[in-house]
Amino acid sequence: MTYPNTLIFVDFPSDDPEASATFYHEVFGWEVEPRPAGVFHRIVPGQNFLQDDGTQSPIGNLHMGIHNAANARPHPDPDGVDPRHLASDGRTVRIWILVSDDDSSDAIMDRALARGATELWRDHYWAEFNGFNAAFRDPWGNTLILWTKGGDDPQIPEGWTDE
Repeated sequence: MTYPNTLIFVDFPSDDPEASATFYHEVFGWEVEPRPAGVFHRIVPGQNFLQDDGTQSPIGNLHMGIHNAANARPHPDPDGVDPRHLASDGRTVRIWILVSDDDSSDAIMDRALARGATELWRDHYWAEFNGFNAAFRDPWGNTLILWTKGGDDPQIPEGWTDE
């Protein structure tokens, strides 16, 4: 093998894809396309990855999706297969979101909480990957970690936890 297999897509389980689409649009500003409505919704964050100089590269931001846990598509059987419910105990998928320079973890967290999310933590710094972070669980049980790069000389604010 001379070229690695690469991640191309991630989708979030939901028992109400249309409500999830509204949630993610309102919290992150993402465009969400029903493909088809209620079954699968494609999340198109928009724009492109940024280059070191701040200009957009020709590489588009990765798309994501929302699938209906009752019948996760695609699948060869049009009726789908079990399980047909959301995971309710233990760990689920963790999605890491890089916070845009024109937004903030606090603002995103506040929008998410106002729409039914549960705060997991705020105000934490992880030196291993030089990032400030916060996290919430969406109303469907998915964990989203909000990530802000620490930069060349990260200054950890008083009262923050760090590791």
